[in-house]
Amino acid sequence: MNVPADLKYTSSHEWVRVEADGTLTVGITDFAQDALGDIVYVELPKVGSTQTAGKECAVVESVKAAGDIYSPVSGEVVGVNEALADAPESVNTDAFGAWLFKLKPANAADVDALLSAEAYAKNIG
Repeated sequence: MNVPADLKYTSSHEWVRVEADGTLTVGITDFAQDALGDIVYVELPKVGSTQTAGKECAVVESVKAAGDIYSPVSGEVVGVNEALADAPESVNTDAFGAWLFKLKPANAADVDALLSAEAYAKNIG
């Protein structure tokens, strides 16, 4: 499984990249997309909505299951990957390139509590 060292992770299989402007880009991990199988639909949060850390904010549906996506930290959604509406399968082909949404964290320090790549890799065995 690919676990890029420059990202942060959640135990619920979301990855988080801290951007230069302090926003967070969020997606699902290679492990998660592999477990789900062929992704056929992605429901993203609304831009401008406020999300709470650990609460469901999006859904990814595959041919065999639907999986909830949880907000890694609390904050405001400032962007969504609209390309996924027409190409949800891009999450399968490039889990770390096909991001889901961007979040402006309510508290930037909350990112420090997320898992490192090493800790996430141990988590998934």
